[in-house]
Amino acid sequence: MDISILEVLRDNPEFAVLISLFLNIVIAVAGILPSYFLTAANIVYFGFWDGTIISFIGESIGVLIAFMLYRHGFQSALQKKLDRYEQAKKLIEIRGSRAFTAIFSLRLMPFIPSGVVTFFAAIGVVSVWTFFLASTIGKIPALLLEAISVYHIIEWNGIGKMILACMSIALLVLLWNTTRKKNKSQL
Repeated sequence: MDISILEVLRDNPEFAVLISLFLNIVIAVAGILPSYFLTAANIVYFGFWDGTIISFIGESIGVLIAFMLYRHGFQSALQKKLDRYEQAKKLIEIRGSRAFTAIFSLRLMPFIPSGVVTFFAAIGVVSVWTFFLASTIGKIPALLLEAISVYHIIEWNGIGKMILACMSIALLVLLWNTTRKKNKSQL
């Protein structure tokens, strides 16, 4: 996927930044697409720092647009359904500094999909400003970690090989645990 993105950026140098920003918005609104392909393409095309900054700006704009769309489309319908679930209701009713801390903390965790955080914040009562600020600040270390990892994988140096080995091991453990739990539940 990143090769085709890279080709699009190379074929349209005068619009490369706008294309990258647009793709980040699409990824954020979709909610389930990983952004590391675009981060990789940005780093290869624009260089490490410029690519990382463009990815950061795009992801920040993307989560704001996704939040607004999700809030407009899902908030009222889902809040009524969640009234039956006391724990879920407590979660979506947090606001202020507690909401900021929760969103910021979730943004720091690399394995929690960004779209999930955005979706639950959008159906809650957190303000747009609190969400945007917590998401943007939380994305700084998360995106830097992603950019450094992608960079080392692209460079295929020792650190990149270790990152891929760790990711492979984590995937194998996840698959093993999933299979083991599935087999236990079938007994």
